[in-house]
Amino acid sequence: MYQAVVFFDLDGTLMQDDKTVAASSVRAIQQLRANHVLPVIATGRNVFEVQDVMTTTGIDSIVSANGSYVAYQGQFLSAHELDKELLTDITHFANRQQNALAYYNNAGFALSHRDALTTSNYRALRQTARVAPHFYEHQHINFLLTFDPLNAAQYRQRYRGRLHFVRNNPRALDTMQWGVSKAVGIQDILTKAHLTKVPTYAFGDQLNDIEMFRMIQTPIAMGNGHPQVKQLARYVTADNMHGGIAQGLQHFDLI
Repeated sequence: MYQAVVFFDLDGTLMQDDKTVAASSVRAIQQLRANHVLPVIATGRNVFEVQDVMTTTGIDSIVSANGSYVAYQGQFLSAHELDKELLTDITHFANRQQNALAYYNNAGFALSHRDALTTSNYRALRQTARVAPHFYEHQHINFLLTFDPLNAAQYRQRYRGRLHFVRNNPRALDTMQWGVSKAVGIQDILTKAHLTKVPTYAFGDQLNDIEMFRMIQTPIAMGNGHPQVKQLARYVTADNMHGGIAQGLQHFDLI
């Protein structure tokens, strides 16, 4: 039986700025497991994007795509797919706004078209993006990136009750089925793995971590985190480049 569960965001949290995991964080996660604490990745990224992190850390439970796809101990647990008619509608709407979309599932992704925002985004992520505007028509899609640098108002108004938008970076909006968030994926794991009565902790840094922070018992913000995230935290640890993961775990006597 696990003594606790710790959820880790990736970008700006468990990952350093170069998208690697610090040796101190790898050692801390190994110690967590030795102490019968379950480590879980909770990220806006999809599974195929983080296989190297899962291999490096040995973590095999994940809340991916902001709760849209969940696996526990290497086994599929839940997914929240987007309806084809809804995907067609938002594709046409985004095209009229001259906004690009990226269509995602747990195995891969494709762009509706390439522009300056998509180029900048995937350069920062160190990923190669292919253009396939009809990708969504013949694939299961559980997550979108909606490339809109201004605000989400026009999308939130049009798709209220159908899609949930979260600003994760200045270039794009994480886009999920209505009501889906990291908190939903976390609840899936806690319920289906019979972990609802163990203490829960989470590390995060950005706005898509807010639902997670409001749900779990002990939220821990990174020193490099967004001010709104820090306000919700029980503890603000060091930043992602200076041992913040190990420091936070030590502060709460988890390692």
